[in-house]
Amino acid sequence: MAYETLAAVYDRLTNDVPYEAVLNFYHQIMERYGLEPASAVDLACGTGSMALLLAKEGMYVLGVDRSEEMLTLAAEKAMELDNPPYFIRQRMEKLRLPAPVDLVVCCLDGVNYVTDPAALRESFSRVRDALRPGGLFIFDINSEAKLRGLDGQILLDEDDAVFCLWRAEFDEETRICTYGMDIFQKQGKLWSRSREEHLEYAYRTEELTQWLTEAGFSKLNVYGDRRLEAPTPDEQRIFIAAQKK
Repeated sequence: MAYETLAAVYDRLTNDVPYEAVLNFYHQIMERYGLEPASAVDLACGTGSMALLLAKEGMYVLGVDRSEEMLTLAAEKAMELDNPPYFIRQRMEKLRLPAPVDLVVCCLDGVNYVTDPAALRESFSRVRDALRPGGLFIFDINSEAKLRGLDGQILLDEDDAVFCLWRAEFDEETRICTYGMDIFQKQGKLWSRSREEHLEYAYRTEELTQWLTEAGFSKLNVYGDRRLEAPTPDEQRIFIAAQKK
């Protein structure tokens, strides 16, 4: 299962992810919608990096993820905060909250990991139900152009004690990009090896906006990568914002 092994080294291998810049872009979008949220959900929160940033701004925050390993690390990271997020284990298409919130975000292509379009459509309905009227849903995807371009690529992430090799294959018929990952971790003088497989579905913006509309969202906007402008044809990461009617 994805993230069983990767969870333990995820933050080390993604220390270049600009979470603060993404949060700043969220604020730019929220300003356009006139939203000042007091509560938020970080959907597919992983190790909780975005959830922690939202909580540090004083919001009531829930972090939601399907990986027990990632949530365990997220909870450990949040222990020293005065206003820690709460973390719950749920699949996106099964999302159910104790009370509605003002904002739901899903960063770093969590949506692509829902590889069944029917499940994603259900996820959008669940997010709508999780929001207060006028609440905002912001997420990003790896674009179809990016995932198709990864076909046949070999990617490498490493530091002094971790070595991760990614092999990507894109299937044109299923629109699924498969990452075969070999993870090597240093243990004393030896290295341990484990393997995971990650799948991402190449969604198109036109189908996503249609499903959001059908789920009960309005005022949809599609942006390039952290730009308040329409994405270019070869955009690698695309952001979408939608407001609950």
